[in-house]
Amino acid sequence: MEMTSIDGGVTAAKGFLAAAVQAGIKYEGRLDMAMIFSELPCAAAGTFTSNLVKAAPVLWDRKIVEERGSARAVVVNAGIANACTGDEGIGYCASEAAEAAQALGIQQEEVLCASTGVIGMQLPIGKIQAGIRQLSQSLGNSREAAAAAARAIMTTDTVPKEAAVQVEIGGCTVTVGGMCKGSGMIHPNMCTMLSFVTTDAAISQELLAKAVRASAQATYNMVSVDGDTSTNDTLLVLANGAARNAQIQEGSGEYEAFCRALDAVNRTLAKKMAKDGEGATTLIEARVIRAGRKEQAAALAKSVVSSSLVKAAVFGNDANWGRILCAMGYAGETFDPGNMDLWFSSEAGQALIYRDGKAADYSEEEAARILSCQEVTVTADLKEGTEEAEAWGCDLTYDYVRINADYRS
Repeated sequence: MEMTSIDGGVTAAKGFLAAAVQAGIKYEGRLDMAMIFSELPCAAAGTFTSNLVKAAPVLWDRKIVEERGSARAVVVNAGIANACTGDEGIGYCASEAAEAAQALGIQQEEVLCASTGVIGMQLPIGKIQAGIRQLSQSLGNSREAAAAAARAIMTTDTVPKEAAVQVEIGGCTVTVGGMCKGSGMIHPNMCTMLSFVTTDAAISQELLAKAVRASAQATYNMVSVDGDTSTNDTLLVLANGAARNAQIQEGSGEYEAFCRALDAVNRTLAKKMAKDGEGATTLIEARVIRAGRKEQAAALAKSVVSSSLVKAAVFGNDANWGRILCAMGYAGETFDPGNMDLWFSSEAGQALIYRDGKAADYSEEEAARILSCQEVTVTADLKEGTEEAEAWGCDLTYDYVRINADYRS
């Protein structure tokens, strides 16, 4: 059951189509709406923001995923978040779904909606409906269609984010592909900002939901760009069974293989979000190894990448390991700072920075060179057990303030 990464996105799996258009919702002269459509009925699963303030599409999608558990289409717009928009915002979700259902020949309850952008503005529903009609007429399964959809959902992102893998399950080739957007307001406690994953695996909705929850916790929930949990965070996963494998059973080797493939796509997308954080110049990976418990390792790693002081130190190429210990110390988990090691590593090399309660004998110049690379890893060895976890973030730069000071203008 070897897994292979392939060049692809949301159309990589059999039976999935995508499209993108310029609807003029907020941006001019660029793609700003996307659609994903399955030619077959799909099991649908998802995770959503833990923020008490939830956008209208989050409420719409959560009801469909939790009560119906199936869907065939997703409509996404960029520029306006449809958050804090009251009953009118919910009504616009219903209008979007009705328009898409009519255009695609499916039921309204089979259409999921997602929005990203400025909070508090109402959607220009006429432009949205016109965009949906255009999208439905230009759907395709090409690599270009997937790439265009990934570009269309971007806001402050600087690059589109896609991933796809294939794995053999029950003698059949199963594909998992996806796209996401996210650059700022990223500190998920459920999944990501917006992420859409498609697969042609045959799997029940209940088992798909279980796999999605576990994968989100290990991937998207381990990302922090700026400590802000969005009102719109949504991960949607559709499985249409077009690979024609025997339905995956819980506890089987096939289920483990599917989970590995799902994790691979989600981890790639999560890291791409962290690397493309607003104004970022460096991807920070925090690894906690030899921990006593998995939850302990995860909490400590996430705390490191969430620290504004750690982020600022990496931006300045400053090996300020005290900030890392500080972030670990308030993570809510116990460990022995007098019996642990800290390492910095990148393509420039690696350096032991801290050992057993005090600074190690390292060169500040060497450490600065390591931290100056585009991807930096901080490894904390707790020397307690065999568990480990990874988390991802980015440095905090002057441009982050500039981007967010001007976001609504």
